[in-house]
Amino acid sequence: MSATDSTEPNRRDFLYVATGVAGAVGAAGVAWPFIDQMRPDASTRALASVQVDVSGVEPGMSLTVKWRGKPVFVRNRTEAEIEAARQTPLDDLKDPVARNANIAGDAPATDIARSAGEGRENWLIMVGVCTHLGCVPLGQAGDFGGWFCPCHGSHYDTAGRIRKGPAPENLPVPTLAFISDTMIEIG
Repeated sequence: MSATDSTEPNRRDFLYVATGVAGAVGAAGVAWPFIDQMRPDASTRALASVQVDVSGVEPGMSLTVKWRGKPVFVRNRTEAEIEAARQTPLDDLKDPVARNANIAGDAPATDIARSAGEGRENWLIMVGVCTHLGCVPLGQAGDFGGWFCPCHGSHYDTAGRIRKGPAPENLPVPTLAFISDTMIEIG
């Protein structure tokens, strides 16, 4: 056996390992900012839920709140608006699915399935973003007395269901809960 056939680690082996470790640490240091920027920022996490006081919202009135950077329409519907939504045959609807995060995903788009629930049929809470291209519809407008998106002509009824125009789906109802008679938590 010669002196060059030694199985002992030598200086060259140490340099190879040290260079590999330094390269791995450097690659991790370069990749971390790209990975870290994918996390939501603190302002987004803070808006995970919002509480809305509806004590001053009389029948026929609406208010708009911001939740997760999007407008949310909170409407205290009148009896006439509720009745108009109830009288609409489900066959007349462009989107037959309720799109309510609080009930089963395949629930039909009846008026009660779109509202805040049994005993609170007057309350309609929806994300106020048109399902066509993301515009914000105007309230109490359009052919069906609900919402109208002037950008491309989508008409929603008094239950936020798409009835006419290019929008493919009803306005979505977010997760919500009444934490008191006058306070709603969205999200």
